[in-house]
Formats: sequence, C-alpha cells, structure tokens
Amino acid sequence: MNRSTFEEEIARTGKLIYPNVGDSMMPLIREKRDLLMIEKVSGRLRKYDVPLYKRDSGQYVLHRILKVRKNDYVICGDNRWQKEYGITDRHIIGVLTGIIRDGKTISVTDWKYKCYVHLWCDFFYIRAAVLRLGFFLKRRKRS
Repeated sequence: MNRSTFEEEIARTGKLIYPNVGDSMMPLIREKRDLLMIEKVSGRLRKYDVPLYKRDSGQYVLHRILKVRKNDYVICGDNRWQKEYGITDRHIIGVLTGIIRDGKTISVTDWKYKCYVHLWCDFFYIRAAVLRLGFFLKRRKRS
C-alpha cells in the first residue's frame, strides 16, 4: 500500500480522515477511538478553529486557535494549559470539520459542539488552573 503524508493527501483529495493519536484535545477528542475529518483551508482561520499543523520540528499537531493575530495564531490543546505562539499560515495543513465517534459524525457547526467550545475556551484560565493542579497532584503522588 502506498502511504502518503497528510500534506499529500490534502493536496490530492482536499480532505483527510484519520484516527486521533494523543490526548491533547481531550475531553472532546478521544485517543485512538475517534476519527478526525480534516479539510483543506481556504483563507485565514478564525478563533476556535482547530487546525492540523506541522511544527518546524516536523511534529504534526491538532490544537485549537485561541487568538488570531496579524501574522500568527495563539494555539492550545483542549487538554493543555500552555499556549503556543508563532504558528503561521505556512504551518497549517488543514482544519478540523468534524469528528466521527461511534459511527456518528459530529460537525464543528453543530450547536452542541459550539457550546462545548465556548464553555471550554472562554474560561481558559480556570480550565488551565484545574489542569495544572491535576498535573502537579499526579506528579506529587508518584514521588
């Protein structure tokens, strides 16, 4: 079987469906259980969009845009508290348009999805504090 990169698949078909790997977008996206629907980007992305991008290190990442700036985006995973800066349009491969969970598609235009996004992102500093506290408590317990 011929394997192509994410970039090649998006360029060839305009879309990409693949299983999620990693926990940075939990609780919305479940690791190794949900399929991600990614489509080619047209124009600048907006706040709350979830781009698939490639870091300069070569690592592929799927995180949410928290702020759109003139030359870049401020991005963070739903299960992370540290924001990432300096992600530009040249890094972005595609954008999340839906999640396939247990055979059903959840569109990013669905009202339940939008409610989750606003509750999860509009209270970022509360979420970040809770996540950070949980991380440190787990780390302390292991010591």
